[in-house]
Amino acid sequence: MISDGPLAVALHGQRDRLLPCVHCGFCLPACPTYNRLGNEADSPRGRLHLMQAVVDGRIDAGSDAFQTHIDRCLGCRACEPVCPSGVEYGALLELAREAATAARPATLLSRALLKVMASSVLRLPFFLSGRVLRGTGLASGGARLLPDWGRLRSARLALSMLAATRRWRPLEGGPKPGRSSDHGPTAPEGRGRVGLLSGCVQEGLYARINRATERTLRTNGYEVVVVDGQDCCGALHAHGGELDRARALALRNVKAFEAVDVDYVAVNAAGCGAAMKDYGTLFELDQANRERVSELAGRVRDVTELLAQAGPRRGAAVPCTLAYDHPCHLLHGQGVERAPLDVLSAIPGVEVRVVEDASECCGGAGIYGMTHPDLGGEIGRDKVRSVRAEQSEAVCTPNAGCMMQIGAGLRLEGASEGVIHPVELLDESYERAGYYE
Repeated sequence: MISDGPLAVALHGQRDRLLPCVHCGFCLPACPTYNRLGNEADSPRGRLHLMQAVVDGRIDAGSDAFQTHIDRCLGCRACEPVCPSGVEYGALLELAREAATAARPATLLSRALLKVMASSVLRLPFFLSGRVLRGTGLASGGARLLPDWGRLRSARLALSMLAATRRWRPLEGGPKPGRSSDHGPTAPEGRGRVGLLSGCVQEGLYARINRATERTLRTNGYEVVVVDGQDCCGALHAHGGELDRARALALRNVKAFEAVDVDYVAVNAAGCGAAMKDYGTLFELDQANRERVSELAGRVRDVTELLAQAGPRRGAAVPCTLAYDHPCHLLHGQGVERAPLDVLSAIPGVEVRVVEDASECCGGAGIYGMTHPDLGGEIGRDKVRSVRAEQSEAVCTPNAGCMMQIGAGLRLEGASEGVIHPVELLDESYERAGYYE
């Protein structure tokens, strides 16, 4: 008999998502938390079993077991591609998180971060202070001074993440820009009209990546238009169980992008792209908005998808070695693997080395790295070891959260490797080629 508890209500009309799991175990080796903890309850099938138990009324969503093991999940979705039954684990996890937060409030840190991200008024001073800390060097200095224990561990990591958002440029003072005609034909026009999701963290701490995205898309024949009135994509809120707030943010974006009538919505942060592509699932029980939301979701593309579709146009050489790491929500959530590598392969002089276990999460997972500094930190340190084993000049990954998590880990170890987004390097190549003159 199905319970009338919060998870059962959340799963109304969607119980078919929970039933396909046959407990085969293919998900176990793909799960970062199970690999570290060895606890069945910290595996995808174990968490699905807990969800089923809540739906059946055998345990409560406020129980320690449900709260602990649902909370420990990174939400990396690495279990989805290996599941022979096609279990939609990501959607189920968000419903389970909604039930968990309804039964027991999330931590103060989680609630505070999600509240800031949902408000443009709060985000402005939040990211301004972050840029000040970064620009003055206080973020880097503070991270070195704080001890690596207790609650200070999260603060130490947060400061290191801020410091890691500084720009890295290969071969500073390298070759002077050449003539654009020296680097292949001019890109054809008319590839489509594109609106860029500015994002909250992206525009707040990585505005340079947004500008690089606009320039590289235009150089490859896309018309890039300004989209006013957009907001946070709602990814962090959906992952944190605040589905109503995620829907409110999503509707603001739908309205904003509808107003400019674009062919594509370009996203340069993998987590945001996965969330927007899943807007249809988020609104599947909302008959009033489901169709228009799904229509917009169908036009969302990662920026590397658009650039790879266009070629992309080759630029000047940027000699450097890169350790490439796949963002979970690009590889597992969106099924995009080759596009970022194709973009990098169009840059002469770049040697790309895909890191070992590149498909495993870096431990960032939105705000997970800060709210779970011990487990997230362990997973992050494993990723840093894989990156450093490639002996490259920088790590390249197309997601803000991954850039911050891996970059922080490198800084905490005193490593010299930089962190860069694929479009930043393509933008550098185009600048050296003189395409922006």
